[in-house]
Amino acid sequence: MLSSALDIFASIPSPSISYVDLGPLRIHFYALCIITGIIVATLLTNHRLTRRGAEPWVVLDIGLPAVVLAIIGARIYHVVTHPGFYFGEGTNIWAVFFIWEGGIAIYGALMGGAVGAWLGCRWTGIRFWTFADALAPGILLAQAIGRFGNWFNQELFGLPTDLPWGLEIDPGNAAIPAGLPEGTLFHPTFLYEVIWNVAGVCVLLWVGARLGLQWGRLFGLYLVWYSAGRIVWESIRIDPSEIFFGIRTNVWAAVAGVLLGLAIMIVQKRRHPGLEPSPYVPGRERPGTAAAVQSEDITEFVDVSEPPANELDSGAEATSSAATK
Repeated sequence: MLSSALDIFASIPSPSISYVDLGPLRIHFYALCIITGIIVATLLTNHRLTRRGAEPWVVLDIGLPAVVLAIIGARIYHVVTHPGFYFGEGTNIWAVFFIWEGGIAIYGALMGGAVGAWLGCRWTGIRFWTFADALAPGILLAQAIGRFGNWFNQELFGLPTDLPWGLEIDPGNAAIPAGLPEGTLFHPTFLYEVIWNVAGVCVLLWVGARLGLQWGRLFGLYLVWYSAGRIVWESIRIDPSEIFFGIRTNVWAAVAGVLLGLAIMIVQKRRHPGLEPSPYVPGRERPGTAAAVQSEDITEFVDVSEPPANELDSGAEATSSAATK
């Protein structure tokens, strides 16, 4: 009896369906996971930005171009890193536009989304790094939710394993390496990333509040945390990928993510040792507010201390003064 019970829980089953048809409309669960992630990230980012002092729901004005360019960037990155799928004999070059067939890449989404967010911030007057810091926990949570789409699609799993949490994959799946016996289990890389990302959300929220990370430093920490985990998951995945110097493309991208995140944290700490004076750039504050800060305790976010005496004597502005940033 005990042995039978252990056998039942000795692996993780994969869903038997990945979509539902509502009349002529086919709804993929992968898309629902991504949409859910975007909604959750928007709500959390709006809460953090509003608490920081921004106009409620200004996140929508920034998020719209960010999401659109993130999807475009994600598709371009996937196509560039998987050219064999779309170019060459026996392929359909027009398939590069068939995004509904799958094929988006998170690092491409980050690059495209960053451009869209920068444009949105220019239009709304919100500081780009303020928005990035507010977004960091939300985007990591959205990535955790989105990974369940890979589970529904039975894709992007890892190497074979005999661990009790091995993932079951339906026989005949094109991603299963030839020669493996039926019933082989695989590392559930989607689950590893979900756990890592959710833990990262907790870390970002705690460290951000405890250390007051601003000026993009919390976003830098996000890049370090997410990319460090991605290096591990990518190293055990078996889906096709371009290889450079014996290493998968996304591993190189993850290494670059760690380095970029560290660079942002170091450079921004040196450039901006004080706290941000406002979520808005100078001259773009909300009408009728002096500092555009709605938090009950503005000292949690805003450097309200007097500048050093020597700076007062010289007429220089404080580091975090709205007149200089």
